[in-house]
Amino acid sequence: MFEITPIKPEHYRQQTRRITAVVAAIFVVLAMLLATLCVQLFGEAGGDDNFRWNLLGVALGFVLTVVLVRQQFWHRPWMAPAVYGWRLKRSLMRVTNVMHHVKAGVAQGDESAMKLLRFYHLGVTQMHQLDGNSSELSQMVGEINAHCEAMQQRELDVEQTRLDPAWVEQVKTFKAA
Repeated sequence: MFEITPIKPEHYRQQTRRITAVVAAIFVVLAMLLATLCVQLFGEAGGDDNFRWNLLGVALGFVLTVVLVRQQFWHRPWMAPAVYGWRLKRSLMRVTNVMHHVKAGVAQGDESAMKLLRFYHLGVTQMHQLDGNSSELSQMVGEINAHCEAMQQRELDVEQTRLDPAWVEQVKTFKAA
């Protein structure tokens, strides 16, 4: 279960830029080392086939970087901002994938669908704030406010900061009009 937590956008962007730089540096070093190693082991001096060995080394560097990030770094405290951003975007994608069902459920007044759409709106709002993309968010303000008012009229809690996987499964039963 994912929960939206308050984060200062400036701090988030600063930390994720630092994390990106560290991961990029690791990739560059690994790619260079492995490309050199592949050429030395399998290439020929002055050979034209060395490009493929360089490419293989870069590909291996990429794969090894991904493995290191997911297996070694992912659960480290210094990676928390990037992991949170990834989990937020992944949670929003889960809702986006069933949005036609969500909107159909909201149109029918289903409580779970209304909560799920509110979670989506809160998550998208935070994502755009964290990414510093307020222009795209401004296009959604009317829809967000209208949905929030509809929830208040039905006396539903508008602070839907948790994504309940059961909501996602439940809204799949609604057919889009």
